[in-house]
Amino acid sequence: MGTVKSDIEIAQEAKMIPIEQVAAKLDIAADDLEFYGKYKAKLSDELIERTKNNPDGKLVLVTAINPTPAGEGKTTTSVGLGEAFGKLNKKAVIALREPSLGPCFGIKGGAAGGGYAQVVPMEDLNLHFTGDFHAITSANNLLAALLDNHIQQGNELGIDPRQIIFKRCLDMNDRVLRNIVVGLGNKMDGMVREDHFQITVASEIMAILCLAEDMKDLKERLGNIIVAYNFSGEPVTAKDLKAVGAMAALLKDAMKPNIIQTLENTPAIVHGGPFANIAHGCNSVRATKAAMKLADYVITEAGFGADLGAEKFFDIKCRKAGLKPDAVVLVATVRALKYNGGVPKNELGGENLEALKAGIVNLEKHIENLQKYRVPVVVTLNSFITDTKAETDYVEKFCKDRGCEFALSEVWEKGGEGGIALAEKVLETLETKKSNFKPIYEDGLSLKEKIETVAKEIYGADGVTYSAAANKELKKLEELGMGDFPVCMAKTQYSLSDDPAKLGRPTGFTVNVRDVYASAGAGFVVAINGSIMTMPGLPKTPAAYGIDVDDSGKITGLF
Repeated sequence: MGTVKSDIEIAQEAKMIPIEQVAAKLDIAADDLEFYGKYKAKLSDELIERTKNNPDGKLVLVTAINPTPAGEGKTTTSVGLGEAFGKLNKKAVIALREPSLGPCFGIKGGAAGGGYAQVVPMEDLNLHFTGDFHAITSANNLLAALLDNHIQQGNELGIDPRQIIFKRCLDMNDRVLRNIVVGLGNKMDGMVREDHFQITVASEIMAILCLAEDMKDLKERLGNIIVAYNFSGEPVTAKDLKAVGAMAALLKDAMKPNIIQTLENTPAIVHGGPFANIAHGCNSVRATKAAMKLADYVITEAGFGADLGAEKFFDIKCRKAGLKPDAVVLVATVRALKYNGGVPKNELGGENLEALKAGIVNLEKHIENLQKYRVPVVVTLNSFITDTKAETDYVEKFCKDRGCEFALSEVWEKGGEGGIALAEKVLETLETKKSNFKPIYEDGLSLKEKIETVAKEIYGADGVTYSAAANKELKKLEELGMGDFPVCMAKTQYSLSDDPAKLGRPTGFTVNVRDVYASAGAGFVVAINGSIMTMPGLPKTPAAYGIDVDDSGKITGLF
């Protein structure tokens, strides 16, 4: 056997074609593209407007079991499935999120897929891409600057500096910025107060960009952002600060979805990127809807496990945008299931049916959860060379016994060719099974009832406990008229519970809501569970240590 190539080596050997040729597969003319070099472009507003009356393609969500150090390959599966649809001569497009710089230099790596199921140019996508995240960061921090300037210039709105809730942001893992003091120095340097940073993907501006239908909707949502409360306890918004026009100007181009290609030149629309553990975890509504108007089949993904990404895709994105998904692909690996069954990471290569049986309860819970949304489920095993036939057969029977379709996926190793069995199973499911999609809770429930529905029905919790601060905030938000908002649960991705150490299918636990805040512009309420942070930190050995660029400009070390 030869040396296994790294993802970046495979991506750099790709035979990319000019982006206008990729777009032509979706009947997009060059005039409807705004080019960022040869291999990246944005879709024009005119194209999105003109295709609004086209019939909708089928929408397939790709999600996964809870992530483990063994790897699952959700984006890899999404990309490989799109490539396989291409090999079957179907008019298909992949709709993905953009990667954040935080994980690229931290621990997780980028989000371009892997092996022979990647989107390219991989380095561009994982680094600055078309500048969307920088625009979001700038709009966020402009609002923060206008807020502090308003207080400095006389504070006409009577903003209480102790009740400022809007945070600055940065697209980087930087733990020392979580809790800071600003305004030190002399009187002209602003009011001294405690301040905070979160990572850009957790910014409400990111959520707004990903949920806004058009510029009018974007501006309305931006105006509704609650930045602080005044001395009377009333909310102060971005509209009150006269920030909306300038923020919208910064976001004008970032609103346009981006188009790139897979290693096999399948079109991929990549736009927006909220994390699913601390935000709502889905690419933009605009990109998904445009994709559905341009193709017969749209493959999209939602972040982390189905308890986070899929739940938010269904209960926030689909609810808000009126989307009705036609099928769900649930990704697992034998290795990850054995890890859930208690096998250490360095021993996952050997056959171990007992550990597989112990760990498959995690997959079982995700199957049950997805079926509660009344959408047909296809389970796929992302295959590894160490998997044995006995292990694969066991998982296949387990899934079929629970009313799920099943297919093996070999897209990491073989690209689209390795995804044909899965693509055919998805096509068969779309043709023979009807989706009766329905969110898991109604708008009319109280915020606590919504939080408890997700905790009990999706996580398997016995109940929910609330800090005094969370109780107080929930009461205030309902008094302010936000009781009909959906809830966005910020929770660890590693467990169905809010404790990352509880693998498999934990029982006998409660979820603790320690903080709550309104994303009034996005139109949801965020509940912070357990010890989850909205500004991650770097690990002891950051991925940044391994990234370099040689004298010719070739980047190495990204993954």
